[in-house]
Amino acid sequence: MFARRLLDFPSMGWQYPFAELERMSRRMDQLKDGLIGRPGLGWRPARVFPAVNLTEDKDKYYVRAELPGIKADALDIQVTGRNLSLSGERTIASEGENIRYHRREREAGKFSRIIGLPGDIDPQKVEARMVNGMLTVAIAKAEAAKPRQITVS
Repeated sequence: MFARRLLDFPSMGWQYPFAELERMSRRMDQLKDGLIGRPGLGWRPARVFPAVNLTEDKDKYYVRAELPGIKADALDIQVTGRNLSLSGERTIASEGENIRYHRREREAGKFSRIIGLPGDIDPQKVEARMVNGMLTVAIAKAEAAKPRQITVS
């Protein structure tokens, strides 16, 4: 791009067809960089809570969610069809009445998250445990969804 403009290559009035798109992309980046972090605008990037990993092995799906500071009895976990629903409420102890925050990054409130599972499950075989703020839900695959070894004769 730099060589094209410096040497005016190719010449004869031909312009780079994507020059306007590149200019617009640079302008959008400038706008985005100007909005993030400015006080008073009220716009912050969306955060998804809780952060979740979904893995599987031959027999089960595993959902691991980070839920620091939340007690196990404050969670509602449900399975329906191919979905796992996590919901609950995160509370933060009051700091006092006449407190002025200099930084507030920990949010309190209700949350709900629905995780779509890639295959059929057996809703009767779901186990959940919470250890040190890490929730692990093990969901058994339905027999029809499990891979079957076929021998060739």
